[in-house]
Amino acid sequence: MPDIDPRLARSLILDELFDLTLYRRLRETAAGEARNVLDRLIPVEVKHFHFWQSFFKTTVDGLDYPRRIKLAAAVAFCRLFGPSAIHLVLEAIEIHGVQKYLDVWEAYKDGPLGQAVRDILEDEFRHEDALVSGLAARKINPERIRSLFLGFNDGLVEILGAVSGFFAAFDNRSTILMAGATVSVAGAISMAAGAYLASSSEREIEKIERGKAAFLDQASRASRAAMEGHPWGLGLLVGVSYFLGALIPLLPVAAGFSGLFFSLLSSGTMIIIVSALLSFLSGMEIRRRILTNLLVMAAAVGVSYAIGELAKAVWGVRI
Repeated sequence: MPDIDPRLARSLILDELFDLTLYRRLRETAAGEARNVLDRLIPVEVKHFHFWQSFFKTTVDGLDYPRRIKLAAAVAFCRLFGPSAIHLVLEAIEIHGVQKYLDVWEAYKDGPLGQAVRDILEDEFRHEDALVSGLAARKINPERIRSLFLGFNDGLVEILGAVSGFFAAFDNRSTILMAGATVSVAGAISMAAGAYLASSSEREIEKIERGKAAFLDQASRASRAAMEGHPWGLGLLVGVSYFLGALIPLLPVAAGFSGLFFSLLSSGTMIIIVSALLSFLSGMEIRRRILTNLLVMAAAVGVSYAIGELAKAVWGVRI
């Protein structure tokens, strides 16, 4: 059996303490079904927290600084946006927990830690997962969340790339702002139309599949994919979120800043925030998500800026 890293032991204990503390804080303002779910989750987290302290013979009295910041952000998010935010956070915590324990089990499955993790995972799958998934399934539309962040991220990166090229090719700030705004509106309309057409096509295929299943008397086998909302609503959501993302690199230009640096700064900051939020919701490792998005942003800026410089040098574009 590989040696157990002391940092892993402390991390497992701290993660359970974080979940327990978060659930207790959320319960203070939660109501209805969300509060009932939290009441059932808290004893499970208490058991897990004490179990890991006993297993590793380590006592942890409080959260470390990064987890305190994460806790404050999660609590503030839930208090700001209400029950839907609580459901979303609970689902994200569940995804992280299952992914983390599966990784640990894979690495230590032939030893005592592997068996301990197996017991924890059985709790996760049989109790926590059932509670959280059942609650989230009734309250959260994953398609809308995905579309919201997809549109926002695309708008931010694409328009930042465009603005970078405009800064290289044009000398006039008004021209850069006008060109950027024009591309933003066109891109938002295009994204909205694409989302509408894709959703409409998916609905038609789903309708045909249900009809085939009903005709063959196999209704129980029909796809149960949730198709909540109208395609127009989904298209509007993607288009608006794209435009809001596109505003991030344009706002410094509109505010009077003449250099590309301020657009890069505002966009980079927002990329980090959005990447951290997406990582939290999807279970992906935060640093990898942030690094990936920053690299994509850097590539878009570099290529677009080079094209702008080339246009100015070869064709004499200068406005």
